[in-house]
Amino acid sequence: MSLKEFYDHHKNFSARNLSEYDLSPGIRCKFDLLIKIIGNSRTFKNAIDLGCSGNSLLYILENVQNKSYYDISALPLKQYSKQNPLCGDIVKLPYKNNTFDLVLALDVLEHVKNDDLAISEIKRILTQGGFAVITVPHKMKYYSKQDKIIGHYRRYEIEQILGLFQRYNFKYLKHFGVYGILMKMSLLQSINPKKTEKNLINLRNKYRSNLIFRKIWNLFVKLSSTLMKIDAKYYSPKRMMNMAFIFLKL
Repeated sequence: MSLKEFYDHHKNFSARNLSEYDLSPGIRCKFDLLIKIIGNSRTFKNAIDLGCSGNSLLYILENVQNKSYYDISALPLKQYSKQNPLCGDIVKLPYKNNTFDLVLALDVLEHVKNDDLAISEIKRILTQGGFAVITVPHKMKYYSKQDKIIGHYRRYEIEQILGLFQRYNFKYLKHFGVYGILMKMSLLQSINPKKTEKNLINLRNKYRSNLIFRKIWNLFVKLSSTLMKIDAKYYSPKRMMNMAFIFLKL
């Protein structure tokens, strides 16, 4: 099975849609933390979300003039049909040099066998002075069956990410925790991955079709994501489950 086929058939990725921000406490937590950092920093002329899936942060950013979406799986790209999204591999991007002043790659590099080449491509398409915003799962000691199920080649150490980007002459600006100890509950998903996938599909369907459930779930997501943001703020960075990094292309 090719990498594209893997993600096309993996419902956890291919079935995602723009309602994930409302459905998932984890996605709400991550997006809110990132919006706080980059959502009001400046206005970006051209931005791209690499590995956007069907629930792109870029879609809800208000300070971007022109938005591009790119993913290895074609199915979730239907969410952005009016924006002419492109399907392909991050290690061979179909864009000209110095095209974007903002590149997002959220939980993407761990899915790429040759992450070094992916970073070189990110640098190539970024303008001078452009920003790269990256999130990755943290700590290889946390690598589990769940990581393998969803296509992770690795988890990263902070120093490892810093070294990879500094190798390509990026200037490090900031890093911060995204998921703390509460995200360890996701390890339970690896016990029965097929059931987990089925439950996610059922949740999406029920949220869309049942108004009363939607209102209750909205409250749950609001409360849970708030707790996750508090957890990310105060939990030790060295023990975080997921980290965000912001780099500048010199």
